[in-house]
Amino acid sequence: MKEKAPDIVALNERIRSCQRCRLGETRTNALCGEGNPGAKLMFVAQAPGEVEDREGRMFLGPSGRAFFQLLEAAGITREEFYMTNLVKCRLPKNRKPRRDEIAACSLYLDAEIAVVRPKVIVPLGYYATRSLFEKYGLPWPTGPEKGGLFGTVYRAGECCIYPLRHPAALLYNPALKAEMAGAYRRLRAVMEACGQQGV
Repeated sequence: MKEKAPDIVALNERIRSCQRCRLGETRTNALCGEGNPGAKLMFVAQAPGEVEDREGRMFLGPSGRAFFQLLEAAGITREEFYMTNLVKCRLPKNRKPRRDEIAACSLYLDAEIAVVRPKVIVPLGYYATRSLFEKYGLPWPTGPEKGGLFGTVYRAGECCIYPLRHPAALLYNPALKAEMAGAYRRLRAVMEACGQQGV
């Protein structure tokens, strides 16, 4: 972990000063990843919200509370993971990320993955999942398979991809609570399985 710290510090300095796309003109803060840079588990959310943009920290708003409640119920502590965003700056009016914005930020996510070297990467929501599937050349599920996208483990080179619904989904559809809680609870087993397989 100590060996990775200087790399993370240098990378975070680049992220904070980034002006690679239009979002640099409207953001308050470009958010760096947070957590244990030596973790086996990495979460990739979509983008900062209003509170996160203002405070410069991840998962501080309502979706953050839902996120940490799901992890607590799953027995996952903050020391066990690193978390970051697909897009590092807030999207105006919380709109969907555009292709060029995702592309502009992709080198930062690639660098974070290279430094942390997680065994399990957990994209939260559609856009983070789609981007990681493209990065690792995984076929996008279609037909009946698409319905099982979240909560399914995919092998991707030296790691596993385990897509989960973004915790914000609970804010709009509380009926998803049981399904999401179950998928988050499987995180521990996924971490152990992927580690044992030597990926």
